[in-house]
Amino acid sequence: MSTEHAHHGYISDKDKYLARLKRIEGQARGIYRMVDEEQYCIDILTQISALTSALQGVAVGLVDDHLKHCVADAVREGGEVSTAKLDEASKAISRLVRS
Repeated sequence: MSTEHAHHGYISDKDKYLARLKRIEGQARGIYRMVDEEQYCIDILTQISALTSALQGVAVGLVDDHLKHCVADAVREGGEVSTAKLDEASKAISRLVRS
């Protein structure tokens, strides 16, 4: 994980991301309770789908912020830094698509 820049692209939306992650954490706890209480499988799967979508939304937001800030800054800098950031972003997107 690279920490070359003092501020990451998501920093201006940090509170928004933290609030979303807190809701996601609550959803995960809710799914745990549903399993513990032996609720209906389809209802649990529905909640898992909602949780997955919420996590994907956070991931897409982070990718967008990364491209607009970290990658754009590296492209302006040019050279090997630019190539490395583009490769890093491409690999991250590839991991998200596979998941």
